[in-house]
Amino acid sequence: MAGEPGDALPYDQRPADRTPVHTADLPATPTRDRNIVASAWLEAPADLLHLGDDLPGQPEAEFKRRIGPWLLWRAGPAVGDARYWAGDADDLSRVCTYRLRPDHVGPEGATNGEGAGPDGEVVRRFRAWKESLLGRG
Repeated sequence: MAGEPGDALPYDQRPADRTPVHTADLPATPTRDRNIVASAWLEAPADLLHLGDDLPGQPEAEFKRRIGPWLLWRAGPAVGDARYWAGDADDLSRVCTYRLRPDHVGPEGATNGEGAGPDGEVVRRFRAWKESLLGRG
């Protein structure tokens, strides 16, 4: 039956999970029944807690998944004006961000945003940014 704990929900209909959580307990795969919010993460760096401060509605970042050693969080909608944050689970001083543009057009023409990967190279496609987190960029 829909609405039971564990049922998959659209990302924007998932309830905020404010249960305190440590880094080691963040799941490896996406949660589909709730959104773990950044303020629930006990080791959350300040830059993550303020990731959406300059975005419309000042959305709180939500945990999305692990990508290799990286913890992926997003403030804002899946499509539109948003910012992604990836922090190395073993060294939270290593951080990469990606700005998703609401109009999908960046300074270089048809792109969906801009961000630097772990190697410092700036990419303009979200998929390329995620691949850079895995060292395949």
